[in-house]
Amino acid sequence: MQGTLTVRIRSHAVKVIRPACRMQFTAADVEFIVSALGRDFDRKDCLVDLLSDPDSRDTILDDVRLFRALLEQMGCLQVSSRLYFYVLVRHVTLEAGLDDLRVADYIAEVLSVFVSERRRRNPFDDGNQPMHYVIDMLAALQSASHADCFIIRAHLGNFTLFLSGLFPKHVRHRRERRGAPGIDYYEQVGQDSYRVAGNHQLADQYALAPVFRTLSTQFQTTRLALNELSDRLVSLENSGFENALIIGD
Repeated sequence: MQGTLTVRIRSHAVKVIRPACRMQFTAADVEFIVSALGRDFDRKDCLVDLLSDPDSRDTILDDVRLFRALLEQMGCLQVSSRLYFYVLVRHVTLEAGLDDLRVADYIAEVLSVFVSERRRRNPFDDGNQPMHYVIDMLAALQSASHADCFIIRAHLGNFTLFLSGLFPKHVRHRRERRGAPGIDYYEQVGQDSYRVAGNHQLADQYALAPVFRTLSTQFQTTRLALNELSDRLVSLENSGFENALIIGD
């Protein structure tokens, strides 16, 4: 199962982000899990078998030792972005009291996709209509088709959560120096966008309605959990995490 589903809307190729981080593992991911969990798995093939079972897989990915290993590893991590983001997001959302596997999986997929600046600036694959700011996305809604509105609304929710969650200091700095919108603005737009997207018929078609509705009602909780994650990552010496996300591609 892919993390994005390609559909055709208004002659655009559109990739709808869907939770899939828990279902795809690279050989490097398996090696990392074996090294992090040590003697719990004597043979790699045993771990692979367990990861193919949903209950065992989720128990393994929830192991705090895996979370710590990702945070404490210095240098370049040889793991997929999906494993990296899922384990980190899952643990900080659990700590925040949000125990929803699909929501954590969806957020992790968003972060994995949004590492690409092109994807976070435009929900459409043609690249002809970059939307650099929230106001651009809101303006695009005025002339969008019913189906395109779903894509833009989902993207607005993702973008506002990404920015206010991982880069709250940047948002506050722009607010103080340039009079740009603050955190409250991003929260409101994000909540409204996820709510509208969750009530759209396409949300049911892509099995995203429950995820969007939870993110709408729990936007602030989720945002604060990502703030905590951002603080932990930025505090790591030479992590390069923030620069990688800002630069993209």
